[in-house]
Amino acid sequence: MFEHLLIWMNGKMVPWNEASVHVLSHGFSRASAIFDVFGVHPGPNGPVAFRMDKHIERLFRTAELLEMEIAYSKGQMIEAVVHSVNANSVSRGLVKIMAYYGEQAVTSLVLGSKLDVAVCAVPAFEELGLDRSAAIDICFSKWRKIHPATVPVEAKACSNYLNAMLARKDAKSRGFDVGILLTTDGYVAEGSTESVFMVKDGVLKTPKLGNVLRSITRLSILEAASALGIKTSEEQMIPEDLMVADEIFIAHTSVKIHPVKKIEDRTFDQVPGPVTQRLHRLIDDICHSRSEHFKDWLQPVDGKRQSILT
Repeated sequence: MFEHLLIWMNGKMVPWNEASVHVLSHGFSRASAIFDVFGVHPGPNGPVAFRMDKHIERLFRTAELLEMEIAYSKGQMIEAVVHSVNANSVSRGLVKIMAYYGEQAVTSLVLGSKLDVAVCAVPAFEELGLDRSAAIDICFSKWRKIHPATVPVEAKACSNYLNAMLARKDAKSRGFDVGILLTTDGYVAEGSTESVFMVKDGVLKTPKLGNVLRSITRLSILEAASALGIKTSEEQMIPEDLMVADEIFIAHTSVKIHPVKKIEDRTFDQVPGPVTQRLHRLIDDICHSRSEHFKDWLQPVDGKRQSILT
């Protein structure tokens, strides 16, 4: 399916099937790779990336948290994204940036080298499920969220997603779409790749930072809610709070707002609820360049732009 695509690897465009690293690379054998991912949308003058600046800043923050150094600057990363999007004619799709130790590490645990980088721009296709916002069912996972005293949960590290994979498998085995992870203290954290939001008495609530990923989509929804005059609260939440919520939705890169129709054995009467609908309309308008709100969130990647970071 992707054989015709090119991947930017350390400054060179490489055919999809040739974009590889050694099986004993540190990134693979020691699970030290990091990444970030964001959406590309059609714009009035060419493709635009959703908050690319924030995502690239987060990639570098992940490296900093893990005491790693990326071999390229933020500006170079942006130009690599532009090159990749245009080389693969992506108007709607995803960009995934991988940063990793490509050198072989049979026994070495700590390396002093800089991270290699690969940039993959993938056009939308059915399996990606981009913009597919049909209501879903969620449950509470039997697995707990990684504790921030063990590894930085703010880091978008590949190794952290083993925890996420287990939660997704658990949910699927029980007939649900998404499993919500609780912290080791029993508070609501997030899904495998999703931030969780609930509405109660008109207030939009989401777990506070500290035990969850610093999600760009989460941030965007909170900012959009404020623009609509919706009161927001970042707070500790227990499972019982979700069970008595008026509305629940999850949010992630591919689908900014995904309404929940069922949580455990409770089914909602109206899905999506009124607050969810208002937020979905605004975010959808922003992503499709139909709104003046937050128009700077959509950053050109058509090859004619100037760097927005240095």
